[in-house]
Amino acid sequence: MSNISTSAARLPDERIRSVGFLQKLLMRPEFGALSGTLLITLMFIIVAGDAGMFSMEGIINWATVAGYLGIIAVAAALLMIAGEFDLSIGSMIGFAGMMVAIPILYWGWPPMVAVPFSFFVAMSLGWLNGWLVIKTGLPSFIVTLAFYFILRGLSLAISVLLTGRTIISGEGDLILRDAMAADPVIGLLFLGHVFTGLFNYLAGIGWLDARADGTALAIGIPKVIVWWGILTLAGAFVLARTRLGNWIMACGGDANAAKNVGIPVTRVKIALFVFVAFAATLFATLQVADAGSAAADRGLQKEFEAIIAAVIGGCLLTGGYGSVIGAAFGALIFGMVQIGIGYTSIDNNWYRVFLGLMLLMAVIFNNYIRRRFAQSVR
Repeated sequence: MSNISTSAARLPDERIRSVGFLQKLLMRPEFGALSGTLLITLMFIIVAGDAGMFSMEGIINWATVAGYLGIIAVAAALLMIAGEFDLSIGSMIGFAGMMVAIPILYWGWPPMVAVPFSFFVAMSLGWLNGWLVIKTGLPSFIVTLAFYFILRGLSLAISVLLTGRTIISGEGDLILRDAMAADPVIGLLFLGHVFTGLFNYLAGIGWLDARADGTALAIGIPKVIVWWGILTLAGAFVLARTRLGNWIMACGGDANAAKNVGIPVTRVKIALFVFVAFAATLFATLQVADAGSAAADRGLQKEFEAIIAAVIGGCLLTGGYGSVIGAAFGALIFGMVQIGIGYTSIDNNWYRVFLGLMLLMAVIFNNYIRRRFAQSVR
């Protein structure tokens, strides 16, 4: 009897299927974006490797562009995984920038008050976006498209009404960038670079290009890249290791089923709309601090770029599947192409053509992988 039991215990469980490493890799939502990043990197090494694109200064240039987009791509990816869209991201960037600049330059507010005020207003509008989507039952595409026009119009109307102009930077003794740099908290969080000492040391020993005074030509890592890294790591951890991440996946997979098993679908989706508004305001604040100005038309078409980066990163348009890490790679592809074209003889007008092709290829690839994954788990 014991021999029979032992033999039965040794029999393989027919419910367990062996999956190879390559198949596991192909099932990862960020696989396409990682492959695309490697391909684009190889292409630019060949066509622009000698032009300085991969010097430290060149890397910082295209990584900064990727960082700005990556901040909003992380938020857009999480919202898409939960089954919703936000087409007002770009308009929110312009509006939030005005909410930073106008109080500082025209109302006499210190930056330490104006910046949190901008975050509060924008995140309140993000909450309203989510609340309207949930309570009306309308597609988020329609609701946020309405806010796309509302926020863009408010940015233009308020700036002209209060300042008489649509681009604000200050004048005389009150310059926007100087006012933000003078605030120790705002300056620490949103201005300047990190690891400047390390870069200067590496320049001193000949590892990096140096200026005439011996300091590094690349003065450090901009704060926008730091913020991008923080949000990407936090978003990836939440999605992969927390109960909230499981809720986000469940909301995008089948919201009704998720609600039936006790998941607070309403709170999860509204919170993600608020997070998108937070990311857009963070983008705007970093941009205002860096450029020293705010403009009502800032953030134009950024909502589409964020969604494209998320789709390239493996997010399905139908929700329930995707990757924050993949969205970060999608943003990196954007940055490399946008800046890399300038290092080649290729006409910059081809940039948008490339983005459209990347979106089409990503959607086809993601749908194919999703079907293969669905068949493998049957």
